Amino acid sequence: MFDCLIVGAGPAGLTAAIYLRRFLRSICVVDSNQSRARRIPLSRNYPGFPEGIGGEELLARLRAQLGQFEGAITEGTVTNLQRAADGSFSAEVDGRKLAARTVLLATGVVDVEPDIAGYAQVKDSGLVRFCPVCDGFECTDQRVGILGRGAHGMREFEFIRQFSDRVTYIGLDSGPKPVHISCDHGGIGIELEDGSAQRFDVVYCALGCKVRSTLALELGARHDEQGGFVVDAHQQTSVEGLYAAGDVVSGLDQLTVAAGQAAIAATAIHNCLRGA
Repeated sequence: MFDCLIVGAGPAGLTAAIYLRRFLRSICVVDSNQSRARRIPLSRNYPGFPEGIGGEELLARLRAQLGQFEGAITEGTVTNLQRAADGSFSAEVDGRKLAARTVLLATGVVDVEPDIAGYAQVKDSGLVRFCPVCDGFECTDQRVGILGRGAHGMREFEFIRQFSDRVTYIGLDSGPKPVHISCDHGGIGIELEDGSAQRFDVVYCALGCKVRSTLALELGARHDEQGGFVVDAHQQTSVEGLYAAGDVVSGLDQLTVAAGQAAIAATAIHNCLRGA
């Protein structure tokens, strides 16, 4: 019986694990190697790194820090989570059963990506962005293309316009729709179905995210319209003993927010377990 099962080893999950190990709590961190942070080429708004830090490096540093406190990560996927009559939790990890007194979900979200020919190659170039809060400043005065849909896409379009007056919105739900995207040393080229083409320095995908929330939803945890969990001041969901931190929580998706939520959740879990 672990004190806490942490699902997800992104910035939120690892921060919580570090805190809980420093509280001398027994933990099990399960990770499926799909952290959204891995895809961050360079973040320049994470405090303490004036030259920026990549997602892989940040995760490596957090893993090393966890290792200093004898914390380990189990690779795998939690496929089932249930709450027992005594308030504890049982989980299945790739066919193996484990139990924990509390659970912290740090499963994050998955970006919705466009179905456009050539997109996979362009995404690997690092010229496709997903977070205007993180990277809006980086596109100051540049040619920016916004691939969007509905009200969410228009909100991000308006947000980016404060950084550049050369922003173009390309709707995926209204024509002319994009049919091909490519990149070279001159930037990104997008061909439209009417035969026209446009070039940009950077492109934003403003299509929203899908929350990895299945485990908690099956337990009846409250959530918003997008699937993000509604938590109290201690990061506890509506299910007692079940906590959440990071992008899976309803609110601002940011690395610093994830770390702060994880610290709050870990401290609350520790105090709850000691009966405070």
